[in-house]
Amino acid sequence: MLRLPDDWIWDSWIADDGELYHLYFLKAPRSLVDPARRHVRATIGHATSTDLTLWHYHGDALLPDPTGWDDLALWTGSVVAGDDGVWRMFYTAISTAGHELKDQRIGMVESDDLHVWRRVTDRPVVEVDPRWYKTLDEDICASETWRDPFVFRDPDGDGWRMLITARAKGASSNDDGVLAEARSADLRTWEVGPPVCDPGAGFGQLEVAQIRVLDGQPVLVFTCHPQEQTEQRIRLCGSYCTWSVAGQSLIGPWDMTQAKPFRAEPALFAAPFVQRRDGGWALVGFRNLESEGVFAFDILDPIPVRLQDGGLAAIGPA
Repeated sequence: MLRLPDDWIWDSWIADDGELYHLYFLKAPRSLVDPARRHVRATIGHATSTDLTLWHYHGDALLPDPTGWDDLALWTGSVVAGDDGVWRMFYTAISTAGHELKDQRIGMVESDDLHVWRRVTDRPVVEVDPRWYKTLDEDICASETWRDPFVFRDPDGDGWRMLITARAKGASSNDDGVLAEARSADLRTWEVGPPVCDPGAGFGQLEVAQIRVLDGQPVLVFTCHPQEQTEQRIRLCGSYCTWSVAGQSLIGPWDMTQAKPFRAEPALFAAPFVQRRDGGWALVGFRNLESEGVFAFDILDPIPVRLQDGGLAAIGPA
């Protein structure tokens, strides 16, 4: 488990260099008292581990740029190694110059060692496209939901793909969650395309999405709090935060109506789906009990999982 005495920890993502797991996570001071205030004070922390259980904390990996487009707070992202050997972190940010929480944009920084990160651009790398995705009425270039970039290699060898938490244009509230897609040949220049799934599955947001191959089967894992789900979805499956769905290809399309809840930990939230050194897979995340007045905000020990009936299930007594 990772717990910081002076900071809350919530969403996280993992990069694996073959020797160490590098955990990046959102953090904000517990001195804020009200956890709701953490979103505009979030920075990106860094810890490393050999076993996903014992973590060594390294402080902040990335802070807002006080003179940049990302000067207010930094949110969830992902890390990949490019063909040039350079690590790149894609992250979400909000700015004092925009609409704060409702103006979410995606940036990119680079690193040679996963410890020290450098900014290489002075602007967002992927902008919301109003042809497919909801934008603000007052600003067509801004979106209330445009975050959590997950970048992976195109399985056909055609560069890179990025999944982005977004809302479908014209869809109903709590039923409009989709994953936007962008494509790139070089990890620097991106072109946004239509979503890789349809709205209407009962999810208002598909947060912190990630795709892995488990036993030869592509699996998509995402988070959606029950407060962002339709009543029909909750009646059908119950109140769960982490969901998964099996697919035919890493590039989709994905049928979100077939998503299965992760029942072993109903409040598990923003859980990286990571391969252990023994070849097995596990989820690592935190329990989101904020709506119940419980402000734990700690990274849990890994939960071993397997594929069962098209979704993820815990291995063992859980």
